[in-house]
Amino acid sequence: MEALGTWGRLSRGPPRPPGPSAWAGTFATWCWPCSSTRSSPSPTPQDAVLLVQEAKPECRGRWYLPAGRMEPGEGIVAALQREVKEESGLECEPLTLLALEERGPAWIRFAFLARATGGTLKTLEEADAESLQATWWPGDPRALPLRSLDILPVLDLAARYRRSPPHPPTLPRELPCSPLCLRLLLPFANAAGDLWVLLATAGTPHLPVVACGTSPSELRAGLRPPLLRLLRDCLAWDPQPGALGLLGLQHRAGGPGGADGICFNVVLSIPPGSQRDEPPEPRDPALRWWPVREEGLRGRILQRLRAAVPVRS
Repeated sequence: MEALGTWGRLSRGPPRPPGPSAWAGTFATWCWPCSSTRSSPSPTPQDAVLLVQEAKPECRGRWYLPAGRMEPGEGIVAALQREVKEESGLECEPLTLLALEERGPAWIRFAFLARATGGTLKTLEEADAESLQATWWPGDPRALPLRSLDILPVLDLAARYRRSPPHPPTLPRELPCSPLCLRLLLPFANAAGDLWVLLATAGTPHLPVVACGTSPSELRAGLRPPLLRLLRDCLAWDPQPGALGLLGLQHRAGGPGGADGICFNVVLSIPPGSQRDEPPEPRDPALRWWPVREEGLRGRILQRLRAAVPVRS
């Protein structure tokens, strides 16, 4: 098998003023082709990575993973597939997210693992404004003049995932979402092993949903601050939370009323050592802690704490 990697800025068309669904992102994918893929005239090593030679004047001739921008009304996966095709000549199928990097809603990068499914590598004879050419690179990418070293951590994540997946396959679900928001799984466990999960009680009990702010400063502040405000303001609790993990996300471009938001399903772990036997009583009556007593569900929740897509702020 051969391995394909892509990387790109997925921001949405021309700049626009902040609004309820104003967000911009980037993507990265690393994948390998099916046996029917005609991507090179001879076999390539299993861990070869697809690189493209840049055509942009500021980095012309340097190598990078395929990069691009989302078009208005385009979904995350559709944009990824389009950019890979335009810059490398290959078609691909995303298999899972590897990581989410963010600097607030104004800059979000999705890293994907994918499989190449068809197409042929772009050659110098096919050079255009998108790229000069593409190649399967079997060695250390640092041996080439790279546009940036920021692709290296993604390649490391992909190699480790292929050896031993640390989390289940995770892909965007095509469901509409008006605002940019976070759906939070917040578990609390005490020293005795009892487990609670925070729920919102309006209507049918459900995981709390926190909307991200849309002011210029909030768009650049990261995804964690709205969650930490929930802990402080609604729970009167100021713990030192652990890592933020991604369980899934939903997005559909051009939803009802032009909705173009995105909802991240996230888990925020609270490390042991809170010195509490029970979780803090919520200030907000619309929230309550639900004790998880069913052993199967308890095990699945605890397992997902250790098996989420990493979020890097």
